[in-house]
Amino acid sequence: MSRVVIIGGSGHVGTYLVPRLVEAGFEVVNISRGAREPYQPHAAWKAVRTATLDRDAEEKAGTFGRNICDLKPDIVIDMICFRLDSAKHLVEALRGQVQHFLSCGTIWVHGPSVEVPASESQPRRPFGEYGTQKAAIEAFLLDEARRNGFPATIAHPGHIVGPGWAPLNPAGHFNPDVFSILARGEELALPNFGMETVHHVHADDVAQMFIRAIFNWSASVGEAFHTVSPAAISLRGYAEAVAGWFGREPKLVFLPWPEWKARQSEEEAQATWEHISRSPNSSIEKARRLLGYEPRYTSLEAVYESVTWLIEKGIVETFSPVS
Repeated sequence: MSRVVIIGGSGHVGTYLVPRLVEAGFEVVNISRGAREPYQPHAAWKAVRTATLDRDAEEKAGTFGRNICDLKPDIVIDMICFRLDSAKHLVEALRGQVQHFLSCGTIWVHGPSVEVPASESQPRRPFGEYGTQKAAIEAFLLDEARRNGFPATIAHPGHIVGPGWAPLNPAGHFNPDVFSILARGEELALPNFGMETVHHVHADDVAQMFIRAIFNWSASVGEAFHTVSPAAISLRGYAEAVAGWFGREPKLVFLPWPEWKARQSEEEAQATWEHISRSPNSSIEKARRLLGYEPRYTSLEAVYESVTWLIEKGIVETFSPVS
């Protein structure tokens, strides 16, 4: 039985990935900083061993990679690497010790697209700390794979959604009140003409990508793959679809960016800018061709499942409060 060590396996993707690994016959060790439960219960977790490691503290001490190696993994999946030095530390410890190393990146490695949908081969133009670091990690891992034989594969998810957390909404930020506004048929302001794009992916489809990469080792090593739904959606189209779920005609107004920004909280305006300034729109043809990746969810189907959960929890209100 092959042993998979997954770093950060209790998060959004791990909630679905860990059960998939167990059901596929792998021995799974989940590395977690705390005792957080997965977002969705599953009987497979009873078969999972959990090891508690504080990555930041252990990297400072120079022991994190050695401790991962001491678990004797055949496969390592790193869900939570955000800095190039972290990637280098782990690779040095695992060189020659693992059959496969899979890293979770982001479609933000692209920055603004030139041709859409963007392919993995397009030149990288990342900006901001997160996208820049993830692009540097990607470049390092692919170089290690192609020059030195380190068996690395990278999955680049879009905006991950699923039950248990609020999805990126049609205004480009994460305040679930936007869904309540659309559900009640109230007016919603969008920036510009609402034609910027976002590209979601259900957490289970990200899990699918990792599984397919593992079982298609020769095609996946030394490669990066967009991990998104079949198509991006515009903010306007997204808002119209959500309103339609509740039998509403959307009441949308469009404001120039400075005017729209002035009406938002600083946090929400910044989140929207981060998303629409990139307007991701990514192709999955490479993953389809090489790995057989086929998302179960469209962007809207994935969001619908998340919004249903928000309604069940009373976070999204579909009826106007009684005055």
